Amino acid sequence: MRKIPLNDVELLTSPGEAITLTAVLAVMAIAVVAVIIYQLFKSKNGSVKIPGGWSFTWK
Repeated sequence: MRKIPLNDVELLTSPGEAITLTAVLAVMAIAVVAVIIYQLFKSKNGSVKIPGGWSFTWK
């Protein structure tokens, strides 16, 4: 294993990666919640089943 000089480490990392990943995950989570809420309001019986075995009911 070889040691990487500090100057090279600074070039390998960029500070925007964590912010970008967080933003993408937040948008995906909001989209999933929006679809679930939309399906709950549009369904006649008040239940939603999404892939992965998740089931939501609205009584």
